[in-house]
Amino acid sequence: MTRALMIQGTGSNVGKSLLVAGIARAFADRGLRVAPFKPQNMSNNAAVSHDGGEIGRAQALQARAARIAPHTDMNPVLLKPETDTGAQVIVQGERYATLSARDYAREKPALMARILDSFHRLAEGVDLVVIEGAGSPAEINLRAGDLANMGFAEAANVPVVLAGDIDRGGVIAQLVGTQAVLADADAARIKGFLVNRFRGDPTLFDEGMREIADRTGWAALGLVPWFDQAWRLPAEDVLDLGSGPAGQGDRPFRIAVPKLNRIANFDDLDPLSSEPGVQVEIIPNGRPLPGDADMVLIPGSKATIADLEHFRTQGWDIDLAAHIRRGGHVLGLCGGYQMLGRWIDDPEGIEGRPGRHPGLGHLDIETVMTPAKRVTLTDAVHPESGAALKGYEIHLGRTTGPDCARAWLRIGDTPEGASSPDGRVRGCYLHGLYASDGFRAADLARMGAASGLSYEAGVEEVLDALAAHVAQHIDLDALWDIAAPVAR
Repeated sequence: MTRALMIQGTGSNVGKSLLVAGIARAFADRGLRVAPFKPQNMSNNAAVSHDGGEIGRAQALQARAARIAPHTDMNPVLLKPETDTGAQVIVQGERYATLSARDYAREKPALMARILDSFHRLAEGVDLVVIEGAGSPAEINLRAGDLANMGFAEAANVPVVLAGDIDRGGVIAQLVGTQAVLADADAARIKGFLVNRFRGDPTLFDEGMREIADRTGWAALGLVPWFDQAWRLPAEDVLDLGSGPAGQGDRPFRIAVPKLNRIANFDDLDPLSSEPGVQVEIIPNGRPLPGDADMVLIPGSKATIADLEHFRTQGWDIDLAAHIRRGGHVLGLCGGYQMLGRWIDDPEGIEGRPGRHPGLGHLDIETVMTPAKRVTLTDAVHPESGAALKGYEIHLGRTTGPDCARAWLRIGDTPEGASSPDGRVRGCYLHGLYASDGFRAADLARMGAASGLSYEAGVEEVLDALAAHVAQHIDLDALWDIAAPVAR
């Protein structure tokens, strides 16, 4: 019979996603069939699953850790923020609606039924489902109608292990305080705790572990040291990029990436930031694009027209024009590709008021926004080098124009992308292309940089190391005993 276990956290960014990935691979290494699951995720960094829908990129990585193909049932509700108060809601991989926070709350009962449907379907084919919560169950003001933490745990009747982050300080208060504010029934559902991201001599926290266990009555399941190689895995948050070892600022090839307000699908940056000779620098609001950058990469966006206006507000349009005059390289991906054109036409008001909006004008193309979203895994070829690559597309809009005659990729018999006459400004709709070692090496060489990395092999190596790390520091036998049979 399938068992299930839920890892919740004392807050956002306490390492839940990484813990679930490590636990999934560790149990898979024991010969079990394991699947990850996250009832509700909020992220514009989506992946395309093998059944052709959208899920959170963290769940795609967790599926990889479990050595199974990613499926839309692994993340049945994905919220993709479009404004500060509203988001596009993806349900079981497909667009459901764009809703305000208030309207979304009214939809939650219907969405819980869809979530449970995905959970039970996923559980049918595996031995263990490892579930990731979102945020913290201590946000008791959100408990009514909750889909992400205790609301789901109660509906699916699954036990919970609570993870705290000692690196941010106050981990005893994090864990004990969470129990203090929870309703008795929710607190009783928690069977054990983990302390994550410890640095130093672990014996110095022996008394801390005992205090937490004594005050909560929960089983101490592990003190997990800081995992130094986490930066080599695909980043879930754009702010995690560039968090690797010291000395990255000394790397000879510099890529500047403006941090758009609704930046989306930025996994293209992970292989580049892993290259030993490449520095990827995220440029925050209020800072100019650096004048000594070798390349400016404009990433995808969940709200292209709004982010184009934001780009101009920051003065980055002026910086980009100067970069191009100096002979610098530019790549626009998806929304960034659309921004580089002469016009973005939104006749149906898909991204706001209907209208025609001037682009940055560095590619002789224009885009017409259309309601149909293209979501697909894509095989392509880079004719210049002959390199084959695998990527994906998630976008609205159709792009045409004279510079499309200089397409630099091919998808089957169809040209993809556009290029300026001198080849220094390029754009395309394909995400994930830099994960291909052959293409990445060829494109970096075109710009005068070197590549010395096998990216996909490196990700597998780190996942194996993460599993060994988890197996060493977490009581996996106790986790298995806590995991409960899935009841329909």
